[in-house]
Amino acid sequence: RRMFPTFQVKIFGMDPMADYMLLMDFVPVDDKRYYAFHSSSWLVAGKADPATPGRVHYHPDSPAKGAQWMKQIVSFDKLKLTNNLLDDNGHIILNSMHRYQPRFHVVYVDPRKDSEKYAEENFKTFVFEETRFTAVTAYQNHRITQLKIASNPFAKGFRDCDPED
Repeated sequence: RRMFPTFQVKIFGMDPMADYMLLMDFVPVDDKRYYAFHSSSWLVAGKADPATPGRVHYHPDSPAKGAQWMKQIVSFDKLKLTNNLLDDNGHIILNSMHRYQPRFHVVYVDPRKDSEKYAEENFKTFVFEETRFTAVTAYQNHRITQLKIASNPFAKGFRDCDPED
């Protein structure tokens, strides 16, 4: 499934002529498994399941010049999440009912070096705590379900239709 809401970021301060790769990964927030969303909070069900394989999602426009990244909001709308441990489509694998922190990475592609080899020297990681979420296979909050239906251009069939239309 595509992540909802979509992670979007406005970037500034890059060298307009340099190449950069943008990517995201997800790390567990804690060592707990959650049971249900009740009275506006999550109930802890016990210890977390074993960690899923760590994967990263490269923005499909990567690499690109700093000028391109800075000219508009960058959207990770192609990023897909799954709880299928056997996934072979490159989706980010998460445990359902666990909390995650998305991380956004900017990697400078150094034209003078093997960028893969020196990637650990040429990157900056950004963490926005307000993007933390609990991975679910079904929404636990009716208001979130309604928001997704209202925001999703592919959910037309779920919206209340006016018989006059």
